Amino acid sequence: MEETYTCETCGAVASERGHLCSPRPATETVVCEFCGKVAADPRHVCRPKVAKLKYVCNACGRLATQADQLCRPEEIPS
Repeated sequence: MEETYTCETCGAVASERGHLCSPRPATETVVCEFCGKVAADPRHVCRPKVAKLKYVCNACGRLATQADQLCRPEEIPS
């Protein structure tokens, strides 16, 4: 797998150190299933994902595309 780096200043992710102002090797990265972007934050939310968000958790406020991804889901009114 290709090495990825995370900027300690802004959290941006890149495959080369020179593209970041304060790079450090990324310990965990995820590939967004909606936009394909590699992100260091598993809570990454992109425009295509926002369009598919349908539920909010009444316990913690987390958003999800499916009710079974939340402990206390409530449908977001359209």
